[in-house]
Amino acid sequence: MSDSVLYAAADGVATITLNRPRVMNALDGDMIRRLRAVCEEVERDAGVRAAVIRGAGPAFLAGGDVSVFHANLPCMADLIREVAGELHHAILALRRAPKPVLASVHGPVAGAGVSLMAAADLAVAADDATFTLAYSRLGGSPDGGATCHLPRLVGQRKALELMLLSDTIDARTALELGLVNRVVGAGDLGAESERIARRLARGPTRAFAETKQLVNGSFERTLAAQLAAEVEAFARCAVTDDFAEGVSAFVEKRKPDFKGN
Repeated sequence: MSDSVLYAAADGVATITLNRPRVMNALDGDMIRRLRAVCEEVERDAGVRAAVIRGAGPAFLAGGDVSVFHANLPCMADLIREVAGELHHAILALRRAPKPVLASVHGPVAGAGVSLMAAADLAVAADDATFTLAYSRLGGSPDGGATCHLPRLVGQRKALELMLLSDTIDARTALELGLVNRVVGAGDLGAESERIARRLARGPTRAFAETKQLVNGSFERTLAAQLAAEVEAFARCAVTDDFAEGVSAFVEKRKPDFKGN
């Protein structure tokens, strides 16, 4: 099995580590196929209650491996259809996963790195992180769900500005735009990401799944349909052990002990 993407799970938290540090974790076909496999593992493993995606070495993910593009220029259309299709299966698995996914980013976050981060439910960035869509610099258009997720995160005009101009922005600007949830010192990124992930893993996992599904579907529904979906989601939560525990803990004035059931 390829070691270009590492996977580990402990205490309800899965950690996905992008692991081509010598090329700033730039994606090639092998890495993308491995990423799909581990994202699908996160989706289906009921023992995983939260997941973190991080990068090894000096970067989170610096986009696609341009050297591979250059070596395959005569057949790039077919290559893109193959590898982008695999990447998109990974993105869909993260969005479907009935548990929260946190992106923990540092250093260069470019191209598909931005797309992957935007597909996560939450994102925490080191203060040394920089962000650029980069596709237009190569004469390409975005993939990895960027054209879906970025307009929802930062608004249509700002998303188009980031995509068309491919300017590089720093972590504080990304925070102001709503591209990330918080910024921490580079030395604190690992600890803060672990703290958030463990907090999520101790939460009411079924309720988190219903909440995620509601938000994901909200852009395609009318208000009336969304309200109906909210009622059904809450009703499903109301018969879980975690809901009974949360209500009991509130009445008894103690901290709830959620089990994810």
